[in-house]
This record gives sequence, structure tokens and C-alpha cells, in this order.
Amino acid sequence: MQPNLFDWTPPCQIIVFPMARRVGRIRDVAVKMLDKPTDKAAASYRDQVTDAMLRALARAGIPEDEQDEQLGAFWSAVQTEIIRLCYRNNRPGGNVA
Repeated sequence: MQPNLFDWTPPCQIIVFPMARRVGRIRDVAVKMLDKPTDKAAASYRDQVTDAMLRALARAGIPEDEQDEQLGAFWSAVQTEIIRLCYRNNRPGGNVA
């Protein structure tokens, strides 16, 4: 008996766009983190962003180990952007690029 083509389910793999390459989101989060008046407010915002991203990755069916990797890369990119923004604002001449 030959298998029915319509009964066959091909294996699938979800490939996530790298979170560390979401430049607009990274810049937005970095600016908002810098605008927070206290470390506690910044930490709360960080937790909100982290929770939302983890929920989105879980809904997409991304395994937990890859979620952690993507999240770590994202926050590393945010930290780099925060440093860049602080350095830019402390240069002689201010925001001159």
C-alpha cells in the first residue's frame, strides 16, 4: 500500500529573525531605559520587555534554549546601544555625529 500524499506532514523548523538584529526595537528600548528616572523603574521596564519577548517566542514554538540565547543577544545589543548613546551625548559638541 502506497502512502497518501495528503497524509504526509513534512518536518518544519521555525527560524526566528535574530533579536539582536532588530535595530529599531533595540534603539527604542535603549532610549526608554535611559529615560527611566530610577534603576528600579528601568529594571521593571526590562522585566516587561523580557516577558513580552518570551511570550512571543513561546507562541512561535521556539525552544527554551533558543529563547534564552535570543534574549541574551537582544539585551547585549541594547546595552551596546545604551553605551553608544551615552558616549555620543558626552562628546565635545554634544550630539554632533
